[in-house]
Amino acid sequence: MNELVRLSKRMSELGLSSRREADEWIAKGWVKVDGKVVSELGSKVLPSQKITIEKQASAEQSRKATILINKPVGYVSGQAEDGYQPAVVLIKPENRWEEDKSPMKFHRDQLKSLVPAGRLDIDSVGLLVLTQDGRVAKKLIGETTEIEKEYLVRVRYTKPGKLPDADLQRLNHGLMMDGKKLLPAKVTWQNDDQLRFILKEGRKRQIRRMCDMVGLKVTGLKRVRIGNVRLGNLPEGQWRYLRDDEQF
Repeated sequence: MNELVRLSKRMSELGLSSRREADEWIAKGWVKVDGKVVSELGSKVLPSQKITIEKQASAEQSRKATILINKPVGYVSGQAEDGYQPAVVLIKPENRWEEDKSPMKFHRDQLKSLVPAGRLDIDSVGLLVLTQDGRVAKKLIGETTEIEKEYLVRVRYTKPGKLPDADLQRLNHGLMMDGKKLLPAKVTWQNDDQLRFILKEGRKRQIRRMCDMVGLKVTGLKRVRIGNVRLGNLPEGQWRYLRDDEQF
């Protein structure tokens, strides 16, 4: 606890900001350490020192948008690729859900630096989070995230009979991917052809690959929850703002 750490790193650890935000605020003189303004980039602090931010920083942060979208099939989560459009193109006034209760008003600046906080495959649908807020991105995709993600997955068994209970248990815990053991999951049958997956990690095409390992073919995949935030009745292809009373 007596080792010096970069101020921006410490601010990120405390959940005050992302590292990039921290550097911007430090340069603007909006950060105080033990009551004194620190404006030099690369400054270091002790973990025991008190860090506070000016009201301007809080106000700037509160204006940053976090948007929930019900992504349809055929859109990629991030940058355009292979001729497919990114989900961000759906964020326009005419696609805003009419039942969105947020008082935020849409303006084009909200599309700047709006990044996906986690992936959703091109052939998957459901809840996708796009945010300008580095704290949200870190919480959802950081290395130490504990946030659950819930999926409804339609499957077809490619072998005779039904999926053995032992293979269902393997889906819950025991599979390896890319030479590394997967974290425990919660996988249960919802009906004859639909599974519910609850994961705390998100490797590329993880659910499809997990199912493949036990002889299941995924025919549909929908993300319905991230942490405490649910897709709910948000229509496919439409979006809404994260409300002030919602926490992942």
